[in-house]
This record gives sequence, C-alpha cells and structure tokens, in this order.
Amino acid sequence: MSQKIRAFIAFELPADVLSALKEIQQQLNNFRFRVKWLRPENIHLTLKFLGEIESDRIDVIADSIFDAASGYDPLSLAAKGVGVFPGMIRPRVIWAGLDGQIELLRDLQQKLDDRLAEAGFARERRPFRGHLTLGRFKGHVSLGEIRQALEEFNHFETAAFSASHLVLFQSELRPEGAVYTKLKSIVVRRIS
Repeated sequence: MSQKIRAFIAFELPADVLSALKEIQQQLNNFRFRVKWLRPENIHLTLKFLGEIESDRIDVIADSIFDAASGYDPLSLAAKGVGVFPGMIRPRVIWAGLDGQIELLRDLQQKLDDRLAEAGFARERRPFRGHLTLGRFKGHVSLGEIRQALEEFNHFETAAFSASHLVLFQSELRPEGAVYTKLKSIVVRRIS
C-alpha cells in the first residue's frame, strides 16, 4: 500500500563546497541575526519541491528525472555571493548564489518541470532562481545590518564543482531539523 511522503529533487554538493558554506554560515553568525542555520550536510541545490507525494510514484518521478537529465552533460557551477529572499525589508531566507552554467541549469530545471507535468505533477508557479539556502530568519532583521552583511560577503565564491547527480530525496520534518533520505540518484549525462 502506498504512503504519503514529502519529496524534492536536488543536486548534492561536494564536501569542499559544503565546508565553504559552513564557514560562511559561521562568519554570518557574527552579525547575531536570529537565524535557524541549515546543517551544512542538508544544503543542496533544489530544482523541484514536490511536496506530499504517494510513495508508489517514486519510479515515475525517477523516469521523469532521467528523461530530463539525459539531454545534458554535468553542469559546472560555483557558489557565489550571499542574498536574501524575498527582499531586504523583510528577509525570510539567507542564501548563497550561483555562478557558472546558470542558463543550462535553468534549461534543465524547466525540462524537469515539463517532464514532471507530463507525469501529473503541478508546474512551478514561480520562476526558478537557483540558490543554496543557508538559513531562515526568525523575527525582525535590521535593514542596516543585513545590507552590511550582504556587502561584506558579496565577493564570497567557492571553487567550481560538477553538478552531476540529481537526487530524489524524502524529507522528514523533525524537531531537531529535517532529515533527508536519498530515494533515487540519476546521473546527468547526455545520451545520443
């Protein structure tokens, strides 16, 4: 019998990038913002949040990921800069941006969204903005302090990394934080 699970599709990040992101979190923590920081091992590049799905749809989702990924070589990306969503007046999320093959990343995300829509999943309503969530703000943040932090870390950049494995994750929300379990991993590679 099928059960409901929370799921999303993301690229995993290599250990050196996660280490650099952890260091940025620690430096940003010096600003004493009220932020719930993600554990570095939970930082990833999400392409699609599926929400609650039936567990018997995992293979259909994996097939959609494979179909989308088969038209691409691994992407060369780097984490670059720091920003906030939705804006500086009332920020809710602090993130690291991306550099590198961004147009190809957008194309891949759109193709993935198309394949999943064909399989009966809802399309994304908002435009895709690739980012790496570092933490979520808890309460009011001073506009001056957030400006200072973003200016100070504007030049942050990691070495380039290869985004080569799209992973379907299960997300379990727990009091100590989310726990992610890999359900399927699909290699991004061009199939002629």
